[in-house]
Amino acid sequence: MTAFQVGRAETRTTSIAASPEHVLGYLADARHLPEWAPGFAPAVEHDHDDVWRVPADDGPRLVAVKVAREHGVVDFVSAEAPNLGLFTRVVPNLTGAELIFSLFFPEDTDAAAVDAQMAVVDEELRAVRERVEA
Repeated sequence: MTAFQVGRAETRTTSIAASPEHVLGYLADARHLPEWAPGFAPAVEHDHDDVWRVPADDGPRLVAVKVAREHGVVDFVSAEAPNLGLFTRVVPNLTGAELIFSLFFPEDTDAAAVDAQMAVVDEELRAVRERVEA
């Protein structure tokens, strides 16, 4: 039997005064990544299909942007390990949208490291909200 490692999930949300379709459209366009996630993606370049190249000090990362519009899904995952990344959902929130970001951490991840990463996520959510509502 295969052993499974279950990670620690952290989720943050923000309410956005825009339609779910508008929020989803913004997120699904990977060219917007540097606008709302500059720490992760200071720039992006299309590689192939749904894969984008993101520069990094240790060499470029390949990020797959998985979109399922009918389910309100836009996931930004490692092209090599699609179980690693940022998992997002956009759902209706009365007359606007709720944007949900979830990350997973290995169970033994230092709490301070998780807190620091989630502070970045809070800023990313704020940035998406500001840009979509503008």
